[in-house]
Amino acid sequence: MRKLAVFTLSLFLTELASAQFPTSGNLFFGYSYYNTNLTGSRSSLNGWDGSVEGKILPFIGIVGDFSGHYGSENFTVCTAPILDCVIFNADVSQHNYLFGPRVSVSVGKIRPFAEVMIGASHVNAHTVRSDTSFATAVGGGLDFKLIKLVAWRFQGDYVHSHLFNAAQNNVRLSTGIVLRF
Repeated sequence: MRKLAVFTLSLFLTELASAQFPTSGNLFFGYSYYNTNLTGSRSSLNGWDGSVEGKILPFIGIVGDFSGHYGSENFTVCTAPILDCVIFNADVSQHNYLFGPRVSVSVGKIRPFAEVMIGASHVNAHTVRSDTSFATAVGGGLDFKLIKLVAWRFQGDYVHSHLFNAAQNNVRLSTGIVLRF
């Protein structure tokens, strides 16, 4: 009985260890639109989004998502409270580094997915200041299979961050090419 228990436990641990290394997954890269409220009013940034996903089970993967968005925004800078305030336009770049699980299932040529990610967001308002904060994202999308190893992705995410001492509730929409492996 003891040998059977040891054999069963070792078989289970072997299967668990082999499930830790992704044997399939995908790479994504494409255009991304980012609607943010860095300065208290909504603004639009354009850029790129890329991700890599490794499957740990047929319908569950671990994803690393990286994006960069660029544009310009109006900033108010005060040297003394409410006395000497200046409004000026600055170039802005914002980058997100997010990681987490993704659940997906293939239905014919379509593979819908949902994801929850955590990580960091960094913004650089050139000539003004920069800031980094903890970030979370919840979203999903779908991949449309074009040929065996290539698909097209449509993705939307709600990204929450806390930059410049204020909460940001951002919307990110991305589309681009997916290479499956």
